[in-house]
Amino acid sequence: QVQLVESGGGLVQPGGSLRLSCAASGSIRSIAIMRWYRQAPGKERELVAFIGSGSSTNYPDSVKGRFTISRDSAKKTIFLQMNSLKPEDTAVYLCNADIDTYVLGVRNYWGRGTQVTVSS
Repeated sequence: QVQLVESGGGLVQPGGSLRLSCAASGSIRSIAIMRWYRQAPGKERELVAFIGSGSSTNYPDSVKGRFTISRDSAKKTIFLQMNSLKPEDTAVYLCNADIDTYVLGVRNYWGRGTQVTVSS
């Protein structure tokens, strides 16, 4: 069975940095695309970044110039480097992926999420 596991969240001061990781595991033939979303209480889920095979994303204005997505294909892992963090970046950050599995074919999967809190 396929799993996505996020890590790297925590409490950080405004202006600080965090690096999130999302590792995929299980019966995986290939990964078409992986994404980072975030969701704060009472707010819509927001697509933060995505990366496919050799492609990246146009980041939304809310994170542009501060966040960077990257991929380690051999390890089936993506990262989200977050710099110059602001209190409004506080949210649960969720990993999402379109994965081609050996048994079920292409399916979409979600991780559980990791909490990022930016506060003094």
